[in-house]
Amino acid sequence: MARIKISKGHCSSTFPKNEKLRSLNPHIHGHRERRREMFQSRVFASILKRNKGVSIINNAITNLRGTKKTPFNHLRDIHQQQNPSSRSFLYGFKSLSKGHNCQYVPSSTRKMSTVAASVGSESKEGLRLLVNGGPRAQKMVGIWLFGSAAWVFSMVILGGVTRLTRSGLSMTDWKFTGGLPPLSNEDWLIEFEKYKQSPEYKIVNKGMNVEDFKFIYWMEYAHRMWGRGLGIIFALPFSWFLRKGYVTVRLGAKLCGLFALGAGQGLIGWWMVKSGLEEPASEYAQPRVSPYRLAAHLTSAFVIYSGLFWTALSVVMPEPPAESLAWVRGAAKVKRLALPVSLIVGVTAVSGAFVAGNDAGHAFNTFPKMGDAWIPGDIFDLKPVIRNFFENTSTVQLDHRILAITSLTSIGALWWFTRKLDIHPAVKSLIGATVGMATLQVSLGISTLLSYVPVSLGTAHQAGALTLLTFMILLNHTVRKPSASLLKSLPQVVKTAM
Repeated sequence: MARIKISKGHCSSTFPKNEKLRSLNPHIHGHRERRREMFQSRVFASILKRNKGVSIINNAITNLRGTKKTPFNHLRDIHQQQNPSSRSFLYGFKSLSKGHNCQYVPSSTRKMSTVAASVGSESKEGLRLLVNGGPRAQKMVGIWLFGSAAWVFSMVILGGVTRLTRSGLSMTDWKFTGGLPPLSNEDWLIEFEKYKQSPEYKIVNKGMNVEDFKFIYWMEYAHRMWGRGLGIIFALPFSWFLRKGYVTVRLGAKLCGLFALGAGQGLIGWWMVKSGLEEPASEYAQPRVSPYRLAAHLTSAFVIYSGLFWTALSVVMPEPPAESLAWVRGAAKVKRLALPVSLIVGVTAVSGAFVAGNDAGHAFNTFPKMGDAWIPGDIFDLKPVIRNFFENTSTVQLDHRILAITSLTSIGALWWFTRKLDIHPAVKSLIGATVGMATLQVSLGISTLLSYVPVSLGTAHQAGALTLLTFMILLNHTVRKPSASLLKSLPQVVKTAM
């Protein structure tokens, strides 16, 4: 076939371009069309490589041309076969728009924390984090809160030693900010003269020398300054985290409340000590602090510790351990049993404060009977009757015994009724550890009673009470309900590797 050669200038100068080309040779027009489509395909492929506007362009072409296969569709299929990552991006993008759990993280955002990703979806999925700034900030705040909780734990132990060594009434005055200890012999003599005016010296420690006084004074001084130290290590990091923007409003409100309780704890402590500096009701009664005030002081410390520990757990573990809906349902059943058991453990700990306040551990140093009887005959001697549960030595100790055995029995029942549940292995292990701790705590209590309350065993028993409470807090925190986003992503049962 003879070819017709037409110059560009001739075509453009004689007649309209498209009609002239179609009339001279239809193949030329087809060649131009193919070149235009190739140009479109290259543009679309370039856009595809950048992962931008894929769905928008595809929808636009589909709407304009119907279901006809376009060059873009053809190239997209080839590109996806050769580059599976782009297909993953498209699928992840569509999944995110539909609320699916599959998430694609581009290389440019892989360094962003999963916590920050959760923050972005918190309003949509219901998960509210307590810390801003990603995992590093989360770790820093968590370490600070766990350290503060440990500091409170040590304060409870030191307070127990102070009480058991009868050192709590050695300092007869109190300043909110504290002060320097005696630094010279003259200063020590001045403090000793103040102590000689107290009822405790006149009735219990008459004849004590300065060296013995120094020991009980240092114990009380250390306990007070340890509490002030807690205020410093709490307030300074808190201020820094606030300045950095790590603390959310929700977390800030909780921590402000705990800080206020900590400041009030010092006032409660002096309010308690002041009651022991008053003259006793009779000359035969030993001076001691009010059991009500001691219980308030110890209970406040337990509340502060529990609040700090729970908040620290919520910071570092915003979601409970859950890998299937079956485990979530099992955890819900455990929670229904763990809450009342925790209440019993807490009441038992508070009753121990009344045992300490009434020196009830020095009476009836036998077990299981109280002396020669199972129940003493004077448990309702005080009037009105309600006073016996807080001021009567026999009744207070009997109550504590009953509550301790009830705590051990209820924790054992918790283990028994949950042993066959389909729950997370961590929850099973935690319940078993709690049973062991409860058994140890009851054993420590009996040993302390039979040994006439030595300082070592008495301190260990008080530490055991707080440790058991720690286990119960951890158990309740572990079996709490997951967020909506986590529930949507969980399978019905745990998938096991074949």
